[in-house]
Amino acid sequence: MLQRQLSVTEAAAMCGVSKSWLNKRRVYGGGPRFAKISGRVVYDPADLAAYLEAHRVNNTAQHPAAEVQQ
Repeated sequence: MLQRQLSVTEAAAMCGVSKSWLNKRRVYGGGPRFAKISGRVVYDPADLAAYLEAHRVNNTAQHPAAEVQQ
């Protein structure tokens, strides 16, 4: 069963980032996966959870962006 897709505002709140950050990541890359449906950008909660999990670190010496290819 499909989950309800989240708006940019809802996705930003879930991830603890600003809408602006998500908007920039869609243009420049490096953010969570998204879909564009009829001109509307939506995020799957499962993709957001996977993105957050992939960027977990144990200390500041770890660089998750270098370890995970999006």
